Amino acid sequence: MSDKLILVLNCGSSSLKGAVLDNDSGEVLLSCLAEKLNLSDAYITFKVNGEKHKVELTANPDHTGAVEALMNELKQHGLDSRIAAVGHRVVSGGELYSESIVITEEVVNGIEKCIPLAPLHNPANLLGIRAAQNIFKGLPNVAVFDTAFHQSIPEHAYTYAVPRELYRKYGLRRYGFHGTSYRFVADEAARFLGKDKNSLRMVIAHLGNGASIAAVANGQCQDTSMGLTPLEGLVMGTRSGDVDPSIFSFLAENANMSITQVTDLLNKKSGLLGISELSNDCRTIEEEAAKGHEGAKLALEVFSYRLAKYAASMAVAAGGLDALVFTGGIGENSDVIRSKVLNYLNFLGLTEDAQANTQARFGNAGVITTADSKAQAVVIPTNEELMIAQDTARLSGLK
Repeated sequence: MSDKLILVLNCGSSSLKGAVLDNDSGEVLLSCLAEKLNLSDAYITFKVNGEKHKVELTANPDHTGAVEALMNELKQHGLDSRIAAVGHRVVSGGELYSESIVITEEVVNGIEKCIPLAPLHNPANLLGIRAAQNIFKGLPNVAVFDTAFHQSIPEHAYTYAVPRELYRKYGLRRYGFHGTSYRFVADEAARFLGKDKNSLRMVIAHLGNGASIAAVANGQCQDTSMGLTPLEGLVMGTRSGDVDPSIFSFLAENANMSITQVTDLLNKKSGLLGISELSNDCRTIEEEAAKGHEGAKLALEVFSYRLAKYAASMAVAAGGLDALVFTGGIGENSDVIRSKVLNYLNFLGLTEDAQANTQARFGNAGVITTADSKAQAVVIPTNEELMIAQDTARLSGLK
């Protein structure tokens, strides 16, 4: 076990996720989740050695209070003095950052400049950075950007067909998200398949409540489905993904809805939830679809069809297809959705191995296509926290 531990923080507007990782083994020694921040009933739950316990944050129910509670917990376990650096997930680095970076005041200013591109996430990420700087005084802090991996996307793939002036003035273009996950999974998939990452043409689907897909060739991202914001692309838990942009004027005229209301509808009430009229949780939808619920069956089919259509189009960006990779909570566990997608993509030479598909769940990696398939489909569990910890260790001089 290493003396040096890395604290990884992932701050949302009303939540804070934290994990303490051993720099050498990647083992998680302690994890926490603070919820309902900025409300009077805010609390943080800690998990150590499989045991969970909850601490109320009544006295200081904000991000700083959550990090203070985390520091107290670390002290109780004698881990506080072993924290060597803090890594932060930052959602948008825009075009400013194409890789992880040690946080200075200049970097903080850069993250602030990117707030218009991630108005919900970047301010929360900054709160986490400030809290860590105050409470873990003197330790290096590192920013790891969701957008960084996608900065290799060529101009013809990131440019929207709108007046070019909007890009020059406002930075209006495709940025993509889930980049930290893609970077980890691209490396891991190549290792698992025994191939050189730089000669592998991969289409990687990161499927969770937020879902996206990316094309990777020559070890670099060539295209991705999320755009200026995480709303574009695939069907998600509560997000619509691609829709006709005229839906805004249509709903304004016919349903008397404002831009804010339509944006809220597309982000929070659509996707699997909107189609099924049941839930945004894929497990619930699969259970209900198996019982014959029409909305659930349709939601699964729309989700899978859109995903298959995008996977085929991403093969264009990758210059072909050697490996289709599934990751994220749904990608790693839903053999049902993977099976549907492989059936749609059978024309590309992908044939499902049903037994292997059933086995590749609950943290198990595995190839899920038959030996005679022209390309391989593979399940690779992601580990964004480990990727953030590794970057943090490297940039802090611990590796």
